[in-house]
Order: sequence, then structure tokens, then C-alpha cells
Amino acid sequence: MACCPINCAVPRPACAARSTSRRIQHTTWTGQPLDPALAAKLPLFQRLEITVLADLLTGTSVARMPAQTSLFASGDDADCFYVVLEGKVKLFALNEGGEESVVEVFEPVSSFAEAAMFASGSFPLSAEVMEDALLARVPAAPFMRKLRQDHRVAFTMLSNLALWHRRLTREKTSLRVKTPVQRVGGFLLSLTPAESGAVVVTLPFRKSLVASRLGIEPESFSRVMARLRPHGIDMAGMEVRIADVAALRGLCGSF
Repeated sequence: MACCPINCAVPRPACAARSTSRRIQHTTWTGQPLDPALAAKLPLFQRLEITVLADLLTGTSVARMPAQTSLFASGDDADCFYVVLEGKVKLFALNEGGEESVVEVFEPVSSFAEAAMFASGSFPLSAEVMEDALLARVPAAPFMRKLRQDHRVAFTMLSNLALWHRRLTREKTSLRVKTPVQRVGGFLLSLTPAESGAVVVTLPFRKSLVASRLGIEPESFSRVMARLRPHGIDMAGMEVRIADVAALRGLCGSF
């Protein structure tokens, strides 16, 4: 089934297990195109002229999506990709027990699913809106038609995509070799621009999702936070107080 703006209106095997607890939400896509100036900020579109981008984005539609809207499930036809303009979208896999493993969380302004679309295959993962979002849907047909007509543009975009995925691969590899303490500490440090002193940061999503994104079990996340408490790291709800940013940075480097 192709990308659709309906949240499990017709449950698919890949999402049937989790659709029963979700309400059906209908979304109307508008004919409003994605602003080329905004799209130019995306890694995929770097080094492309605004006029070229405007042509590429022909047929783009924009919609507001409520939380829990299913954008696509693993195995769906990859006939589009998305741009997050507001809100958050998670990309995840389901294990045999129906449990989610979050692969990535996309925030403004970012794009996702373009690699699957370029491969002219199916989506290998599932995507769902985490919080109310404004999304742009870029259909494959007019987009790919333009690339076939202009090989220079196609080469530039594929080069951009390769560089972007290389960077992501390095980040994922770096994450795998780190200890749970380093992963959690590094994540907390990424939430503040401060180099020293005391700060309070807010988790961008629930703790179980943070744990999944860091590649650790939720119980491990709780244990790590307990280990960090003597070092001035205190969590209350979604807020985490860091007594000394520089000290946490040094602690993460010592593990």
C-alpha cells in the first residue's frame, strides 16, 4: 500500500498489533507546496538553486498531522518522502512481540524516507507522528521525472545523500562503542549549549523512547541515571538538573 494520510483506517499486518489502541485520524493534504527557501536547508538539497528546487517540489502537499498518525508501515510502497516542518516524527521497527525499537526521531527541519524512494522499493521501517506536526509530502513521480531530465541535479542530490548517510553511519558506529553511561551522558550534554556550570534540560521525549534511541533497555536507562545521581545529575519527571556540565563531560570521557 502506498503512503497514505490515514492513521490505520485499514490496518495492515505490520501495524495491526498496535492499531487497536489508536483512534482513526483522517488528514487532508493541501496543494500548498513546500517553500523552496526552506527546503534549501535540508542536506539533500544543498548546492541546488532555488529555481531548481521549486521545479523539483512540484506536486508537494502539506498537512497538519495529529500525534499517533501512522505515515507508513514497513513494507509499504516507497512512493514519497517527507519533510518535518513542525513537531516530531519517529522511525521505528517492530519486533516479533510487537515492541517498538526507535531508530531515529526527526525534528524541524529534516527529511526522511528519501533513500527508500530512490531505491524504488518499499519502506524498510515504519513512521509515526510523535507530537502534532506540520509535514510536507513529496511524491516520487514528478520528483524522479525531474531527476531523469537533469542528470546534473540527480548527481548533486545523490552526492548529498551519500555524504549525509556517511555522517549518520559514523554517528551510529560511535554510539555502539560507547558505554550506557557515555550514551546517556552524551545525550544530556547534547540538550544544552552550556560548556560549564549548572543547567536544567528537558527530555525531548519520554524516557523509554530516549533509551530506545540510545540503544539501551529502559531499565538500563534508570540504572544509569541512578549511577549519575552522586555526580550531580538529578531527574524529576521530564527535567534533568546537571550540577556541573564540565564535570559531566569529564565523567563521560572517563568511561
